[in-house]
Amino acid sequence: MADRPTALHRLVVVGAGPAGRAVAHRASLAGIDVAIVDPRPAGPWSATYAAWEDELPLWLPPEAIATRHRSVTVYTGRRHRIDRPYVVLDTVALRLALDGEVTEYGAMVTDVASRAVRLADGRVLAADVVVDARGSQDTPGPAQTASGIFVDFATAAPLLGDDEAVLMDWRDPDGRALDTPGVDGRGRVLPATFLYAIPVAEDTVLLEETCLAADPPVPVAELRGRLLRRLARAGLDGDVATEAPRESVRFALDGGGERPWHADPVRFGAAGGLMHPATGYSVAVSLALADVVVRAVADGTDVVDALWPSSARTVHALRRRGLNTMLCMDAAATIGFFDGFFLLDPARRDAYLSGRDDLGAVAGAMAALMPIVGPAAAVRIARGAMRRPAWRSTRTR
Repeated sequence: MADRPTALHRLVVVGAGPAGRAVAHRASLAGIDVAIVDPRPAGPWSATYAAWEDELPLWLPPEAIATRHRSVTVYTGRRHRIDRPYVVLDTVALRLALDGEVTEYGAMVTDVASRAVRLADGRVLAADVVVDARGSQDTPGPAQTASGIFVDFATAAPLLGDDEAVLMDWRDPDGRALDTPGVDGRGRVLPATFLYAIPVAEDTVLLEETCLAADPPVPVAELRGRLLRRLARAGLDGDVATEAPRESVRFALDGGGERPWHADPVRFGAAGGLMHPATGYSVAVSLALADVVVRAVADGTDVVDALWPSSARTVHALRRRGLNTMLCMDAAATIGFFDGFFLLDPARRDAYLSGRDDLGAVAGAMAALMPIVGPAAAVRIARGAMRRPAWRSTRTR
């Protein structure tokens, strides 16, 4: 990228989603000259973002939280209550909270390098550091998909029951036994899916049929059908789903690839390996790590080294093997896995869900799960963990 720069900034962030905005916002507060590039830098965020509350940075204002739940429930063959506060973020308030003194370029990019960004109109932005935070939607490999509707509390009541929020309801939407696999229209066995039933506003509940991970991904249309059947079994009129606002979800689970610390330029957020490949969560850790990026830029030190100490690299590899294990399990094994997982000691459970650089804690959680799930499942988990992931996850843009 040898063209003469049109503008020079200390930091250029490509992508104006929560991860990119968080870095730009924290950089502006640190007095760093920062620019953000996105086709619609002021565009609204339409996705539903949620997190364990203790993962969020302390600087995030309370108004950025739309709903807070003291506990969530998981249904496998039994009911598990998870006493760990869980929040849904208010996307409008979050977007406002991440505003700052930032130069915005509303443009497509044609080339992104470690110290320069070329825009589609020919302009070139030079920088000391470029951070790519464009997300992972267009990467191949395993993906999470979901189909949901937004309804009022009265409508959602049959599916929420006495629970404050349901993180996962693995009970079959068609009422079959848990060990009976579902099939699609072509007779292919499909992965188990679960209902996510979470209040997202004062009188709004998201009911979403979700496939946690599959390769190839389960089509959203199939998940829509499962959701409709689940609603019908709960006694809800079909017109409810037809008239309710919808949400469709599809994102790659391995946007950072095998070694995101080798990327050039620096990648951040879901694009940079910060998504938990076995759960799909990335927003909270991206918000929390924004200051790590900013400190490195301010100090003139290597951003990648700051984000990826050796322990984080090893945990990343373990998590990818965990995703590989999930892809190798059938519906019954998947449900059995989560039944055992949510029987773990809460400290071990939370270490696996949230521990990004504590190798001992994450490995300990994985080891503790083996005797809980039983010998047959333990062997299957071990085989999946030892097998090298079969997919190749590379950026296509």
